[in-house]
Amino acid sequence: MPELVVTALLAPSRLALQLLRAFTWSLVYAAALLAAAVYGGIALAHVLCRPRRGCCGRPRRAAPACRSDPALGEHCFLSLKSSGLRLHYVSAGRGNGPLMLFLHGFPENWFSWRYQLREFQNRFHVVAVDLRGYGSSDAPRNVDCYTTDLLMADIQDVILGLGYSKCILVSHDWGALVAWNFSIYYPSLVERMVVVSGAPMSVYQDYSVRHIGQLFRSNYMFLFQLPWLPEKLLSMSDFQILKTTLTNRKTGIPHLTPNELEAFLYDFSQPGGLTGPLNYYRNLFRNFPLEPQELATPTLLLWGEKDPYLEPGLVGAIGSRFVPGRLEAHILPGAGHWIPQSNPQEMHQYMWAFLQDLLD
Repeated sequence: MPELVVTALLAPSRLALQLLRAFTWSLVYAAALLAAAVYGGIALAHVLCRPRRGCCGRPRRAAPACRSDPALGEHCFLSLKSSGLRLHYVSAGRGNGPLMLFLHGFPENWFSWRYQLREFQNRFHVVAVDLRGYGSSDAPRNVDCYTTDLLMADIQDVILGLGYSKCILVSHDWGALVAWNFSIYYPSLVERMVVVSGAPMSVYQDYSVRHIGQLFRSNYMFLFQLPWLPEKLLSMSDFQILKTTLTNRKTGIPHLTPNELEAFLYDFSQPGGLTGPLNYYRNLFRNFPLEPQELATPTLLLWGEKDPYLEPGLVGAIGSRFVPGRLEAHILPGAGHWIPQSNPQEMHQYMWAFLQDLLD
């Protein structure tokens, strides 16, 4: 068929897709402005209630001692083959078994895996990375440096750069979004997956269209589409919004100590420390709409019954995309969003059972 005819036949479909994307972005930015008004009010209230803290975040001069605990592992750096970026990671148990690679979420860093680093280092080589833009890892400023393709290339470079041909990939929150995609496009590098509180983006997209309540739970992601303003709001009153996110009595991390809180805030308080992490969100709608994807990697999925950000119904939506027999899913009663830190013992029990055949 002549190329001109093919182009003419496809033109209506392309136009419809462009119109759909334009309509989507108009909704996203409308929601972003609304979220900015709400979070702006919250940030201003924090400043008025604590005027001594001021309108900016206080830079931390030194990381808290808990981040240097030798029981968690050795601090190392790896130069990535694809990008040349340098990623920071904490490693323990080299030579004790397969590679177990941990990917953290927002607003966290490698330290969110402290319980798992202690638990599994005797039988696995455990490695918790600071993803690009976080912590001591390199943090390019450009939004285009945080696309899913580049994030997946980072994980590939970490696995191969550490001298392995495959890994057990453990992920939470934003790390889970990267892990889901990685298991689809690099299946030979993932032997097993453990996913906590995170859905594939295509599943999240379809589910949110049908369940408007999920969009309300994720309202912050619309704010994060805007330039510079989210960084300003999150840092006001010495990062009070982040502090509340992590320590709230009902929705935060139970029993988080002041030093452990500082282990997260230290990185965000450094110059430009929030921009890299927020750039992940600024790429969320780049490829909308997404095509449904079949999931086949053997996966343990853990979900909090009372997760304030993600509805339990997403678990069933994820299961509907799986090859039968490849997904083991558990909704933890009473648990929230931060399962690796709030419910480590339950998580470890499920993980040991899920991975037992690899150790026999």
